[in-house]
Amino acid sequence: MSTTLDAVRSPAMAPERSPKSAADRMKALARAELTLLARNKSVMFTVLVLPSLLTGSMYGAVNSIDLEKNGLTAGTVLLPGSLGYALLFALYSPLVGVYVVRREELVLKRLRTGELRDREILAGAALPAVLITLAQSVLLVAACSLWLHVPLPGSAWLAVVGLLLGIALMGALAAATSAVTKTAEGAQIAVMPMMLLSVAGSGMVVPLDVLPDKVAAVCDLLPLTPVIQLIRAGWTGGAGAGDVLRELFVMVVWTLIAVLVVRKRFRWEPRR
Repeated sequence: MSTTLDAVRSPAMAPERSPKSAADRMKALARAELTLLARNKSVMFTVLVLPSLLTGSMYGAVNSIDLEKNGLTAGTVLLPGSLGYALLFALYSPLVGVYVVRREELVLKRLRTGELRDREILAGAALPAVLITLAQSVLLVAACSLWLHVPLPGSAWLAVVGLLLGIALMGALAAATSAVTKTAEGAQIAVMPMMLLSVAGSGMVVPLDVLPDKVAAVCDLLPLTPVIQLIRAGWTGGAGAGDVLRELFVMVVWTLIAVLVVRKRFRWEPRR
């Protein structure tokens, strides 16, 4: 615990060189978190390698689906799916662990005694995962475009909006999940429902267009579904204004729910 505390507190909380602005304080905390992240080889594998491996392993399953009648290709299914994997495995899952472990090690409690505000602590701890997710998303888009011959997006702004809002949503859901997770060991189990539901029902592997209407209507309400739908619409250009507003509404609702859970349930010291 002392190593973790030293790594987090030394740049962010030392009185003699305490940052003055909120941005500087968060950058100092983010540097410490990035150092701790780089030391954890299992997390680094999950963050950097797993999204690409899962994208490649899903090619056979996606290619076996009759996609042409819905105006889709393996590329326009796998590319948004790969970004969904990045959001889940590079952002959501490791960030839940970060919040829970730092809480159990009393790091969050000690950070609150310094200049860092609550929102700065949460944002600073999330910043490394967010930057890694953004960088990995760019690489995945480039790799999938070359490998699967995906053309340039017809409405790139939709894909960008979907990804950025998805990052905000996954970050909020990570904090909310950590709020109801008691131990660091439990964090590995707590993330499973979100991850399994997203992979199975958010259109990352099987597009909602090929599902029965009733099943698709339920899957439409999953947190990650509107993110995948907007990213895919950015490439296919097949979303109308009503569809875009609906996806944005679902994302905003889930984000507000997550923020409310964090405000009501988030703990800054270990549960007793």
